Amino acid sequence: MKIPLNCKPICITLAFIFCLAGLAGAQQFIDKALIEYEVKTNVKKTMGNNSWDEQLKDQMSTFKTGIYKYIFNGNQSIFKFDHWDAGTKVPEYLRRNDEDNIWYFDHGQNSFLMQKNIFGISFYTRDSIPAIQWKIEHENRVIAGFNCRKAVGKISDSVYVFAFYTDEILIPGGPCSINGLPGMILGLTIPRMYSSWIATKVQVNNVPVNEIKPVESKKFSSLSAMLSLVKERTQDWGRGDDEESNKWKQQLMWSIML
Repeated sequence: MKIPLNCKPICITLAFIFCLAGLAGAQQFIDKALIEYEVKTNVKKTMGNNSWDEQLKDQMSTFKTGIYKYIFNGNQSIFKFDHWDAGTKVPEYLRRNDEDNIWYFDHGQNSFLMQKNIFGISFYTRDSIPAIQWKIEHENRVIAGFNCRKAVGKISDSVYVFAFYTDEILIPGGPCSINGLPGMILGLTIPRMYSSWIATKVQVNNVPVNEIKPVESKKFSSLSAMLSLVKERTQDWGRGDDEESNKWKQQLMWSIML
């Protein structure tokens, strides 16, 4: 059947509108979810080469692998430890810090609360959300079923972080205190900390939003005050000013700021 010439512009316009509607219907934008992450650290590389550390290395697995969950609803989120991978075999002192750490964010108020266990001592922080300068790149990757784009940022002035984020999940969050991209970070690598965070599941139904609760404490400090306090309390730790001790203390400070 021939389409009258005067009808063709209308038909083309309608076809374009239907095409846009189809694309809009196909793309999902998530404002509430539970995201499960596999967090892996090569603990042997974080250790020294002295006889005590070498003896410990023989009794433990190379990687410390934990499963964490990130739960968010609107602008609020919480990131915390869930359980250890069955293959993880490391000393208790290398595990207990992770088990107690909690990060709570309110992006609407630009605030975050953090609970950190540092060798048996609990520290509580309240501060504005740390700002990270990002450079978005053209590399893409699919993580947990979502198309993600690569971005490179820097923390603690000199530590580069490599992230993959998706703009289909609206909150500008990520594991630990890493944030600030136009969407959710589903993949993260910090080479100098020998660690990676990879989302393995995104659950959008039956999200346990009741678990999104602010960290509670009678006393909070700012992030910079907490760092100064930890430096003061740990200045005599380690084995002096040798290269291994300095590396260990540097790793500790990076993990505190994370």
